[in-house]
Amino acid sequence: MPATDHERDPRPDDEETPDPRRWKALAVCMLAGVMIFVDVSIVNVALPSFTAGLGASPTDLSWIVAGYTLTFGLALVPGGRLGDGRGRKRMLVAGLVLFALASLAAGLAATPLWLVVARLVQGLAGGLVNPQLLGLIQQMFAGAERGTAFGIFGAVNASSTAVGPLLGGLLIELGGPQEGWRWIFLVNLPLALVALVLAPRLLPADPARDERARTSLDPVGAVLLGLAVLGVLLPVVLAERDPAAAPWWTAGVGLAVGVAFVAWERRYARRGGEPLLNERVLRSPGYVLGTGLGTLYMAGSTAIFFVLTVYLQQGLGYSALLAGLATMPYAVGSALAAAWGGRIVGRVGRPIVVAGTVVMAAGITATLLIVRARTDPSTGLLTALPLFVAGLGSGLVITPNQALTLQDVPVDQGGTAGGMQQTSQRIGSSIGIALVATVFFAALAASGQQYGTALAAGLLVVLVCVLAAFALGLADVLRRRRGRAATPPIGDVGTGVLSGTGTDVEAHATGHPHH
Repeated sequence: MPATDHERDPRPDDEETPDPRRWKALAVCMLAGVMIFVDVSIVNVALPSFTAGLGASPTDLSWIVAGYTLTFGLALVPGGRLGDGRGRKRMLVAGLVLFALASLAAGLAATPLWLVVARLVQGLAGGLVNPQLLGLIQQMFAGAERGTAFGIFGAVNASSTAVGPLLGGLLIELGGPQEGWRWIFLVNLPLALVALVLAPRLLPADPARDERARTSLDPVGAVLLGLAVLGVLLPVVLAERDPAAAPWWTAGVGLAVGVAFVAWERRYARRGGEPLLNERVLRSPGYVLGTGLGTLYMAGSTAIFFVLTVYLQQGLGYSALLAGLATMPYAVGSALAAAWGGRIVGRVGRPIVVAGTVVMAAGITATLLIVRARTDPSTGLLTALPLFVAGLGSGLVITPNQALTLQDVPVDQGGTAGGMQQTSQRIGSSIGIALVATVFFAALAASGQQYGTALAAGLLVVLVCVLAAFALGLADVLRRRRGRAATPPIGDVGTGVLSGTGTDVEAHATGHPHH
């Protein structure tokens, strides 16, 4: 089958006839994405309901929220590796089944511990599903179509994560404060059922299991990386509610294990194995830089929803539903710009990412100035336009950067590369949320419970992270342009994806990639 041959081909793109079902298959992937992305944020507005209906303690609430993020991050790279080696379709279906069962268990939870365990399993399942989505886009699409597909992926990611609080607030309103929280998990079941019915019919077939696939998982490397990520993420995610009580010592252990992981990967490669840190991935044009830029950016942008939710509900007295509505302009702007950015990234290249950071910074600055000037129930309406602008900037950063980072990655390494990228961004997001939350609550205490002042302080940290991403992207664009000016043109050979001209994307679109 063409899909099988395509998956076996290690080239970034090939010239085979595209699978005519690829867009329907993408819709199935995005349906799976909606579930795992919504569950990142849908619980944020349900914390009072967990306490009222289940008797959850503050520690329980920390694990209900942070446990999903923690296990999600742990599963990304092993999940990508399993998909690359065992078949993405197979792993996506397995992840969906596990996610559905965990959602059912969460919705039926009788004790806080039960719910915490279900959320941990949910996170593992989400971490297994996510890299398959990225790998399948790499596999099914090439050239300009790949940018469009990543644009759709980015729009679904942004809108689902942002609409989570609104959906959660609506379900709690309908179900009541005692039992409404159950529906934020049970709502996943019909979506999972539809995806499981369509996935076997529409997704490209997995390659036959051969000896190479069975010996390429690098289990020691996967365990070491998992322990390193766990050590770094554990205190960070627990610090979101109580920084003083977080086990910060595990971060040092995680860093030490990270050093051991790198040493093992080098040894494993020298012995002829295929390590998780594959040189073909690391040497792909733009992969390392794009991953670093995305990590810096996510460290700031992800924290926006955390501080906004606290500000709107505790500072302004908004209900869960109104708090979700107040964040919708950001979601709408991000979804629109993500879809558009995916379509034009092939023509514009890296400068679109740099421009997106500028737009994002402008929106955050305007929001910061508004909340500094006034804090009353109308503030949510006044910040709608600047949050929409910030969302536009976010959509122009995340999706184009995703496409540029992964576009030259070999197809057979797409899941692992996507998992590595997402793991780095997940760590950045967790650190960013912890840092912004620490600044927010410190400013809140120092100002005598002035929520506008605290939110402005938190947004200032967000702005610093966004500007750091801007500086990295701009430096790379300028460096590439200087290099291009100093090198005489040779025929029609392009200058690289990070030159800002998009020539590599265009080369892929014409079926003539260059390296």
